[in-house]
Parts: sequence; structure tokens; C-alpha cells
Amino acid sequence: MGKSSKDKRDLYYRKAKEQGYRARSAFKLLQLNEEFHFLDDPNLKRVVDLCAAPGSWSQVLSRKLFEKGDGTDKQIVAVDLQAMMPIDHVTTLQADITHPRTLHQILELFGNHRADFVCSDGAPDVTGLHDLDEYVQQQLIMSALQLTVCVLKRGGTFVAKIFRGRDIDLIYAQLGYLFEHVTCAKPRSSRGSSLEAFVVCQGYNPPDGWQPSLDTNSSVVEFFQDCPVGSKDSRTVAP
Repeated sequence: MGKSSKDKRDLYYRKAKEQGYRARSAFKLLQLNEEFHFLDDPNLKRVVDLCAAPGSWSQVLSRKLFEKGDGTDKQIVAVDLQAMMPIDHVTTLQADITHPRTLHQILELFGNHRADFVCSDGAPDVTGLHDLDEYVQQQLIMSALQLTVCVLKRGGTFVAKIFRGRDIDLIYAQLGYLFEHVTCAKPRSSRGSSLEAFVVCQGYNPPDGWQPSLDTNSSVVEFFQDCPVGSKDSRTVAP
């Protein structure tokens, strides 16, 4: 589908074209990193980009991790149901993030080491029905989270798109149980009229003995059934 005239007039659409990014969404990740510096860690080596097509976030990750040319021990894996054009330093998987085989493929590529950072800019096709859009987005972020907790190392970071709505407090509480710090942010390149925002979840620290599962039949409630959400006072959830 061609770009609308509104997109063509958009500042970040033009900047994306000028800087060789596949979509304006690249600037959302760049601006989030300006605030939280999750891509500036010199120890960042293994990264996963979920729902990655068309690849603008993977482009940002590639440029950030390999900008100094020293990336022999660094890996980026991008996953999407759609095929993606190749990106330097990125291994692409055309796969379903809810399928157990995808988890095994990622871990195999990492030599059974866990990821330092996982991100997801995935979103459903917006219908304009806010309750429906919010519900579908919640299911998508839960699918991304289910895979993330199976591949992310302790202390790692998860960044994902959300739609702000009436269930946002529940999502915060669930994420806050698994991460030391959860912050909701809306980068300036995100359109003001959009429901979207991003959760930046830092310091992955699941409870001892908790076994995450990539069970495609698990509902949100079942996924957290062994996690007494809200029982840990030390977790910080920032609006």
C-alpha cells in the first residue's frame, strides 16, 4: 500500500527516507534510547527484535551495535511472519513468535545463551474501535512477553509497544512483577493522536523457581497464575 500524503509531509517520514530507514518508527526506538540508554551498554551482545517487519528497528539495532565496527561477538535476530529484506548484521527468521520452534531457533542461534535485550514494535491493524484495538494489542504484547521471558537473561531489558487503555494498570502490574523498573513512555515521533506508547522494562528479575512457558493455549491469567501480581513492594512501576 502506498504512503498517504499525510505520511509524505511528516517530518519523521522524510528523515527516515534521508537516513535510509525503512520506516519512521526507527525514530521511536532512537528517542526511547536517548531517554533510557538501553542500547548504549557496551556489554550488549545478543538482541532479539520481535514483529520486526519492515525492519526499521532492526536497522537501528544494527547501526547501534556495530557502529564502531567491533561486533564479532554480537548477534541480532529479527523475527516476523512476513519475509524481510536483508539487513547488515541481522539474522532474520520468518516465523511465528507464539510457536515453540521459534524459541528453539533463537536459542540455537545464540548458542543457547540468553538475550540481553528484546524489543517488539508489533501492532495489529487498527480498526478504530478502541476497545477492540486495545484487546488485540494486549494479546500481542503478551505473546511477545511469553517468548521474551524464555530467552531474556536476568537483568535484561524488554521494550514493547502498548495501547493505553483501561487495562493498562493490569499490564503494568504484570510487567512490574517480572522487571525491577517499568516505565511507560511516548517518544515525540509518536503521533499525539495515537493510542500507542511504549513500555521500557529494565532489570528482568523473575521470582525464584518460576518456570515461564511458551504455551500458545495459555491466557493472560494462566500465564501469571503462579505470580502473585503486586506482592513485591520493591518493584517500581512508573506512569
